[in-house]
Amino acid sequence: MTEANVAVHLIQEHLTELGVEWEAGSRTGEVVAILPGERKLKTVVSLLVRRRIMRVRAFVIRNPDENHLGVYSYLMRRNLRLPGLAYAIDSTGDVYLAGQMPITSVDARSLDELLGAVLSACDEPFNELLALGFMSAMRTEWVWRTSRGESKANLAAFAHLLSEEGESD
Repeated sequence: MTEANVAVHLIQEHLTELGVEWEAGSRTGEVVAILPGERKLKTVVSLLVRRRIMRVRAFVIRNPDENHLGVYSYLMRRNLRLPGLAYAIDSTGDVYLAGQMPITSVDARSLDELLGAVLSACDEPFNELLALGFMSAMRTEWVWRTSRGESKANLAAFAHLLSEEGESD
């Protein structure tokens, strides 16, 4: 068994020990952890073992529809507080959280701390990022749902921004 295979096996054991849902990734050496959120339904985290490092990547939000400068400025300020992680964008503009750590430092405690930091960085700012980057689409949906008498439950967190009277159902 190679060093990378041993590391993958240990990561899987640690995730199981921590009670984190996981599955094998599509790439060799990849384990995918699924973290439940409060604002974001779930955060999917790729843990990819390569030679002497474990790369970490989690999807945050898709490419904002608007206010890119506001979204990216917000993320850059948050980068200053992240432990070994950083927000980044891919070639399509989708926002990810990325980082890496030496395989030799991966144990149940460090993995727990890492996943906690990833979840915090993806879940905590989620509503703020949606408000910054997708407000026009949310307003359009709010008006459409209001005019048709449809439920606005999926927009409840933004009712104070979308409703003229500040009402929500």
